[in-house]
Amino acid sequence: MPHRSLGRLHSDVDLILGSKTQRIVQPPNRGLVVHANTGKRRPKQPYFQLRRHPTLVQSVTLASRVVGLGFLGKACLTPLIAKYSGGGGHNPPGGGSGGGGAGGNGGNAGGNVSNALVSDHEKDKKKLAPVSITLVSFAVSRKAYTKLTAQFAKEYEEKTGIAVKFRLSFGGSGTQARAVVDGLPGDMVALALPLDVHKICDTGLINKDWQECAPNKSVVCESHVAIVSRKGNPKNVKSWSDLTRPDVQVITANPKTAGVARWNFLALWGHKQDQGEEASLDYCKKVFENVPIQPRDAREASDVFYKQGQGDVSLNYENEVILTNETYGDGALPYVVPDNNVLIEFPVAIVDKNIDRKKPETRVAAEAFLQYLFTPTAQQEFMDCGFRPVDKAMKKKSKLPKVRGIWTVDDKLGGWAATQKHFFDEKGILDQIQRHVGEKRLAERRAKKR
Repeated sequence: MPHRSLGRLHSDVDLILGSKTQRIVQPPNRGLVVHANTGKRRPKQPYFQLRRHPTLVQSVTLASRVVGLGFLGKACLTPLIAKYSGGGGHNPPGGGSGGGGAGGNGGNAGGNVSNALVSDHEKDKKKLAPVSITLVSFAVSRKAYTKLTAQFAKEYEEKTGIAVKFRLSFGGSGTQARAVVDGLPGDMVALALPLDVHKICDTGLINKDWQECAPNKSVVCESHVAIVSRKGNPKNVKSWSDLTRPDVQVITANPKTAGVARWNFLALWGHKQDQGEEASLDYCKKVFENVPIQPRDAREASDVFYKQGQGDVSLNYENEVILTNETYGDGALPYVVPDNNVLIEFPVAIVDKNIDRKKPETRVAAEAFLQYLFTPTAQQEFMDCGFRPVDKAMKKKSKLPKVRGIWTVDDKLGGWAATQKHFFDEKGILDQIQRHVGEKRLAERRAKKR
C-alpha cells in the first residue's frame, strides 16, 4: 500500500488510517481539528505508526478513534500535536529538531516528521491507560454533572478503550473560581456565570478563546431567577416590586461567594434600569434592607429557607427551586419566575494550563466531554435537573413556563467586563449598597439602646 509523509504537521496533514485517508486541519489560532472524511469503510480502530514520535502517535491515534464517537463530529486536539510538531522550536520526544514552526531550528517540520511512516500491518494492541479529569463546578450542578460524567465515561470507554475517571468538586461559583486561581488543579470548570471563567482566564490558566471552543459560546445550559414564597404565599409576593415591602424578608446568597447571588443582584438591578441608574440603586438598596442573612451559595440558601424556615421569600435559580421542591415532596413551596428576567448562562471551559501538564490523552477526553455536553442526551439530563437547554430542538420540548422580557448581560449591561467594574469591583455599586445597609442597621441598633 502506498504511504504518504505526514509533511508539515503545523499546517495541513493527511494521515493514512488503515486503507483510508483522514485529514487533519489546523484552523488559524487554534489547535488541530480532526475531520472524519474517511468514507463509509473506515476501520473500526484506525492505526498508524510514527517511528520517532510515540507520544504524538498515541495522541493522534486516540483522536482518530474519538472521531467515531457519535457525539463528536469533530475532536479538537489543540496543543496536542503542536506541542510535538515545531511551533516554537520544541524538541519532540525521542530525538529530532523542532524545526518548521516559528523559532524552530530549521529542520523538517516536527523534527523530521517526514521520516514517519504509516503501517497497515501493525495494529495498536496496547491497552490504553485511564485518564483522570478534575471538574470544578458550582454547588447546584452536582446532580447533573454526577450523572453526565458517569454517562460520558461509559460511552467514551466503549468507543475508545480508555477509561475516564472524573474527580468532582462543588461549591459557590466565586469560591470555586478563586480556588482554581489559587492552585486547585481543576482540568475543567463548569461555573455559574461567564464572569468567573473570565477571572480564571485573566490569570492565564484558560486560553482567551475559550468561548470559541464549543457551541453557544461554551454556555451549556440556562436558567432564570425565581422568587420562592411560603405555603399559600401568605405575603402575596408575585413580582419584583413586592420585594421592597417592609413586611417581606428576602433570602439571597452572598454575592461575594455565590454566582446565584450576582445573578439575583443583576436581575434586581435590571428591573428598574429603564428608569435610570438612580431608580435601580434606590430599588436595590430597599431590597437588601430586607435581607436578614446571606448564605454562601444557592444550595445553602435553599437550606436556610426550606429547612431553617428563615425569610418570607427566597431568590434562587429556577433549576435549584425545581430540584429542591422535588426533594421536599409534600414540603414543596410555590414560586414564580417573573417577567423582565435576566438570562442566566452556565459556561464550561477547559483549564488549559492545568490539563496540559497531564498526558495528551487527557485533553482529548476533556474536549470530547465538552462537546458531549451539547448533545441531546446531555441536554435532556440538564432539563431533567431543572435547567433550561440551549439546544433549539430541546427547547421546544421544555415544559418550563415562558418568560417575557428576557435580557442578557451583554445586551443590557454592556458585557461582563463592564459589569464587573461597575457592580462587583471594590467600591462598586454592590459595595455601596452593602455599606448603606450596614450603616442603616447600625444606626437602628444605636437608636434602640437610647
